Amino acid sequence: MLKNEMMGGEALVRMLLAHGAGPMFGMGGFQLLPFYDAARRLGLNHNLINDERCAVFAADAYAKVSNRVGLVDATLGPGATNLVTGLVEALNAGSPIVAIIGDAHRDHAGKNMTQETDQVSILRPACKELLKIEAVHRIPEIMRRAFAIATSGRPGPVVVNVPEDIAHGTYNFEPEDFEVEAAHCAMPALRCRPDAEMAAKAADMIAAAKRPMILCGGGVHISGACDAVTTLAESCSIPVAHTLTGKGAIACSNPLSAGLFGRYDRIANDMIAQSDCLLVVGCKLGEIATKRYTIPEAGTPVIHLDIVAEEMGRTFEPALKLWGDAKAGLSDLSSLLESRSADQRCARQAYIAEVPKKMEAWRKDVSERLNSDETPVHMARLITEINKLLPDDGYLVADGGFAAHWGGLLFDTKKAGRSFVPDRGFASIGYGLPGAMGVQLAAPDSVVIGLTGDGGFNMVLGELETARRMGLGVTIVVVNNAASGYVKALQHLMFGDGAYQSSELSETNYANVANAMGCHGIRVESPDQLEAALQSAFAEKGRPSVVDVVVTRDPARMLPAVDNRTVQVKKGDRVA
Repeated sequence: MLKNEMMGGEALVRMLLAHGAGPMFGMGGFQLLPFYDAARRLGLNHNLINDERCAVFAADAYAKVSNRVGLVDATLGPGATNLVTGLVEALNAGSPIVAIIGDAHRDHAGKNMTQETDQVSILRPACKELLKIEAVHRIPEIMRRAFAIATSGRPGPVVVNVPEDIAHGTYNFEPEDFEVEAAHCAMPALRCRPDAEMAAKAADMIAAAKRPMILCGGGVHISGACDAVTTLAESCSIPVAHTLTGKGAIACSNPLSAGLFGRYDRIANDMIAQSDCLLVVGCKLGEIATKRYTIPEAGTPVIHLDIVAEEMGRTFEPALKLWGDAKAGLSDLSSLLESRSADQRCARQAYIAEVPKKMEAWRKDVSERLNSDETPVHMARLITEINKLLPDDGYLVADGGFAAHWGGLLFDTKKAGRSFVPDRGFASIGYGLPGAMGVQLAAPDSVVIGLTGDGGFNMVLGELETARRMGLGVTIVVVNNAASGYVKALQHLMFGDGAYQSSELSETNYANVANAMGCHGIRVESPDQLEAALQSAFAEKGRPSVVDVVVTRDPARMLPAVDNRTVQVKKGDRVA
């Protein structure tokens, strides 16, 4: 054997290690066996997952919190195609991921090889880019490009397709072949500033406004722009509202925080309706954020700052477009407004004083729900206890649908930053447990809660074994309503009491399930048990805990901020 000759699988591992990569999730197969052997020998932090979809969910959450590249692998065919749902989450959410997938030996491709399918065509629309390695010696080049694409512009998932003969083939590599650019180990790798002339016009619009607002989406976290948001908001006295993924753009405890806007809100939607200038930052203004495209109202002056030019004007035509990085753009606006900031603070004293008063009035209005002693446990009371007990540096990971909307509306971040991690890129059910695992790996010393429904938990129960094997002390709170809660509530809303189809689940004690799997399980049937149960779970540092919370079975009371018994629905409406 030549001095530096190695298999393609080892070259893949060396390129991952050169990027400081890990942890990685996957399930092996013959095509990538040289990759797995090299992972063992070279010490790559690789972990067996029980379902490849959950591998991407875990990698996605890890990337969201660490800003580093999430890593997954899968064998050809069903392994590769199982990645689709998670990849679309990462694509829509802007999460940097590199996924390595094995493929058929090219000498035999197309001859009904075991598990073979046209996986490239299936996966291509689910990722930012799909790269095919056609020669062993090109592995370092292609992997460098994968990390560059994943971390540049709006980050996203990159799939690297590796045929069997590439992974098993050999080449005489030199040490310098495995050199990488450090910038592409994390996001954002590169920043660009908005056009100076357009930024100056935006600053003038903000300065002239009497009731401006900043509306923040998840792009604020991708850019690491929370401090820039807070600086601009405080220096110029501008209230801040956020989407589900934008929560934490400014601390919820900040008196300038107007909370969630869109389908569900506290006070933000009314404030947006009264605003004379909206600065939208890192937000796609999709269906949920715009309450099915009714917010903002037509004609409202909007400045849209985004790293993806084609997102601006997709759902709302802004008065002014700022194409660039959120942090850089906000910093430029702060500099341009610095000489006028004192005058703006003076002129807007009465305006910003409204925000904490309205928030306090909202809290009083919903205090009965927030502090409810009813049994089964009210969802608002559950979130209240989480707000009270989760440490300042803790994280709440919210599954799709039911959990995300309740958490997005009621969870309070105690500081600026991404401490609320919902899967809103695709809003897939099943994210709560694997997402919590990914966050725990990104923040090993923090308390991490995964909030999931019983339906979502059913989908991914096997990953409890993964979390236990990895020694992850995550706390999984199962909202147990014996139903696909969001669907059942919508059926009740649209078609009336008793009109439920395929939306009910068997009554299950998930604490018993967790205990049977060697984890820590606790059943909560009344609100007075919540505090002790959560504290007990937080104390478990070496294995996962499942807190099974029995909540209402009444579909008229399952949706946040909606009383299905009184709401009026017209044909075609989507009020929840």
